[in-house]
Amino acid sequence: MESHSRCEQTMTYCLMQGGQHADMAMMGPLMDCADMTRMCADMMMRQSPMAMEMAAMCAKVANKCAEACMSMGNDSMMKECANACRMCAEACQAMAGARA
Repeated sequence: MESHSRCEQTMTYCLMQGGQHADMAMMGPLMDCADMTRMCADMMMRQSPMAMEMAAMCAKVANKCAEACMSMGNDSMMKECANACRMCAEACQAMAGARA
């Protein structure tokens, strides 16, 4: 949920910044990650039988978002979002691996 919240906050920040921050190369990964992390958390909470597969996909999306955020240079808000997404990706990857 931290990654979901951070992506939502970062989308607002990016729209306020405009320019490169608000183009689809940045907004697309943020929107995908916000949606995916919320859905993944919901599935885990209700113990969906598909939660582990969703966690694997969520890890991929969160990593892509972290990469996009880090492409924005030394922007502290973008770095915070990237860190939250990386932590989410690591947790989701561990959870997806637990099904084996």
